[in-house]
Amino acid sequence: MGAIPADVDAEQGPPTAVPLAHFLAALGFLLAGTAVLVAGPAGRSGHLAAVHLLLAGWVCVTIMGAMTQFVPVWSGVGLHSRRLAVWQLWLAAPGFAGLAASFLTGRLALAPVAGGVAAVGVWLFAYNVGRTLAAVDEPGVTERHFAVALACFVAVALLGPVLAADLTCGVLPVAGVGHVGVLRAHATLAVFGAVLATVAGALYQLATMFTQTELGPIERRFRDVETVAYPVGVGLLALGRLLSTAALSRAGGVLVAASIAGLGLVVANRLRTTRVEPNPMLVRYGVVAAFAVAWAATALVGWWGEPLGALYGHPTAGAPLLAGLVGFVVAGTLYHVVPFLVWVREYSDLLGLEDVPLIDDLYDGRLARVELALVLGGGALLAVDRSTAVAASLPWAGRAGGALLAAGALLFATNLALVVVRHGEFSTTDLLGVGG
Repeated sequence: MGAIPADVDAEQGPPTAVPLAHFLAALGFLLAGTAVLVAGPAGRSGHLAAVHLLLAGWVCVTIMGAMTQFVPVWSGVGLHSRRLAVWQLWLAAPGFAGLAASFLTGRLALAPVAGGVAAVGVWLFAYNVGRTLAAVDEPGVTERHFAVALACFVAVALLGPVLAADLTCGVLPVAGVGHVGVLRAHATLAVFGAVLATVAGALYQLATMFTQTELGPIERRFRDVETVAYPVGVGLLALGRLLSTAALSRAGGVLVAASIAGLGLVVANRLRTTRVEPNPMLVRYGVVAAFAVAWAATALVGWWGEPLGALYGHPTAGAPLLAGLVGFVVAGTLYHVVPFLVWVREYSDLLGLEDVPLIDDLYDGRLARVELALVLGGGALLAVDRSTAVAASLPWAGRAGGALLAAGALLFATNLALVVVRHGEFSTTDLLGVGG
């Protein structure tokens, strides 16, 4: 993985500092969210804070930076507005941080304000990337998934402030829909729409690009079916939960789970046929494939019996498996994207004139391997701690798992931050979007 793919034109995207600023901010959210998850207050306040720091702060801010950079690059069109790409981060990141702070401190009156600021940032992002996608003549599978994800981002950002306002002012129920229904729809559209639709669209591109392979005939037929089935499934799942209609949610859940299972098998098959030597990024995509199939199998069981209450699939296994699926996609992608952006800015003009490092040489492979082991070990111990049948005999599992997970997250963030520090020459004004 030392060369830039031939069909990538990095000049179509924004200045390199813009997506890098998103990624560095997201790493900060990862560390904060992990700290709250491991050592924060128990109960609903700690849970809400951790979810917003990790899902909205780490995952969604990463997605915002990645889409802003790579939709123009992959689609061959110019980004609609570089200025909006800066403002989306300035609004979304403080908004997400403010939401988490309001939950942690119990000052819920701040939640509607912070949620409103975050919503404006998300809407700017959706508008900017949506206008960029609208200029694509023949949208492919990745662009179509991204369009679905953007629509879900808009809806999630609309429902979030409504939920926050209901906590303080009691604005719900409206038209027979109460807080629980809106909360379920909000979580469904956020996780399975905004996040996993982005993940699915990106994996079709990345699984072939990074393995240097092409989809086979059966995989292409699955892709064509999944491109329709997945967004329909997300819509049914969210609508069923909004209206508390189990049959709609169950039907949508089956479509969602089947789509993710098939996508996991596609990624596994691409990895099986690759001739690219193993690296931290590909290893993580192997973990992603395993998590995708395992999550889908357990989600089918969980949602068939409890399609409304089991938000993330199986009541016990759903959340950890889904966190692994999403987390390792984000981590594996960042291990390429951050070094790639720094390499393009600092070394691409020197190619052929002097010796330059490969993209994968910019981060520390040893740290990446240690971090992977820590995260897998910590996650396994936390999963054991969630199992009431086992936790009683291993009372230390939760504490040890949290410590390992926190250490892994710290090493991951450090490894990527050092890429920017050691190899990039970025000023503070660059990363804030003031410079070029």
